[in-house]
Amino acid sequence: MTTFIVTAGMIILFILGIPVGYSLGVAGLLAYLNEMGSRVNIPMLAQRMQYGVNNFLLLAIPLFILAAKLMNTAGITTRLFNFARLLVGFLPGGLGHANTVASLIFAGMSGAAVADAAGLGQVELKAMRDEGYDDDFSVAITAASSTIGPIFPPSIPMVIFGLVAEVSVGRLFLGGVVPGLVMTVALMIMVAIYARRKNYPRIPFPGFREIIKGFSRAFLPILTPIILLGGIWSGQFTPTEAAAVAVAYALVLGVVIYREIGLKDLGQIFVATAKETAAIGIIICAANFFGWLLLRTGLTIKATAGISGLTSDPILLLIVINVFLLIIGCFMETVVAILIITPMLMPIIAKVGIDPLHFGLVMVLNLMIGLLTPPFGVVLFVMAGVSGLPFERVVRATAPFIIPLLVVLALITFFPPLVTWLPNLVMGK
Repeated sequence: MTTFIVTAGMIILFILGIPVGYSLGVAGLLAYLNEMGSRVNIPMLAQRMQYGVNNFLLLAIPLFILAAKLMNTAGITTRLFNFARLLVGFLPGGLGHANTVASLIFAGMSGAAVADAAGLGQVELKAMRDEGYDDDFSVAITAASSTIGPIFPPSIPMVIFGLVAEVSVGRLFLGGVVPGLVMTVALMIMVAIYARRKNYPRIPFPGFREIIKGFSRAFLPILTPIILLGGIWSGQFTPTEAAAVAVAYALVLGVVIYREIGLKDLGQIFVATAKETAAIGIIICAANFFGWLLLRTGLTIKATAGISGLTSDPILLLIVINVFLLIIGCFMETVVAILIITPMLMPIIAKVGIDPLHFGLVMVLNLMIGLLTPPFGVVLFVMAGVSGLPFERVVRATAPFIIPLLVVLALITFFPPLVTWLPNLVMGK
């Protein structure tokens, strides 16, 4: 009965449009009250929820959110896109390629797909519309390329996965470098196919002098991922401290060097960051309580036994888990999915000998694809808002661009060294 209340309650509240954190909390509370009756322990309930956010590692989340907002407000996104345009704009479908490369560079600063889609996406869509690209293609490549953000380091979902799965966040960050680059190439191939079919425009080759000028204007922002990864790799700071370094660096760029951010802007940025952080914090608290309740009902044990009973072959098991996560990604927000499902799956992958680092990237990429799938694909809603297009049209336009992302998912699933090679090289096994 408790399991039914938890599941049905959460689904009903989601359908009613109740925010994710409150849906998890209310569904869990109803199930808990049903199970405990008069033995309800309110202090213990509060402690369970508070325990979810009582971790130093989670400080990286508000700091990365703040760094991304500072970068957006400081006009850095425009500098990055202009440099990417000079770099690859001469290729067929030039602005589509520039869109993808700019997302790769911005990924080294934001760590979140929504920050890319909402911030960089506005610059990209305006430029593509001005150059005569149709809205469907412009929205689709902007949405698809935003998923590079949480794969190429830094990454907020990887911070959360590292916390739940007890995997080194530094290794997870390094593990995302090669898959992030492969995603970029895959999407650029898709852009080239569209460009040849629809005869999209491209700019003349600007010359190396102009490229060097564009690079000099974007040089300081481009240094961000180098500073962060270099600091983590050399042991100068932890991933959480790297997030603080990113904020300090973004402040220097926006306030001192570019002088695009004033006191009024800072106030608005801090308030917006606080709101987003509070929303994520509520989700983490509720999901921790929700997960604990599922554990009490035995549902996690049954799910684990059911999945592990299907096969003991690591590759076949990963295929089954991929299908499961792709379905989950359609209906569940990324942070919630990681918090609830990771504890279920970690014992299974440990039993068959799958590297937790490898699995972490596979899981995060699965859930990033979920950001592009209805009915709850967050990036789809963001792009509908930014572009002004109907949600249904955004879904149709984006659907073909899921194909190259699925190809990359298959590559990192079947070839673990794409994930593990760089962390093992830099940090040892």
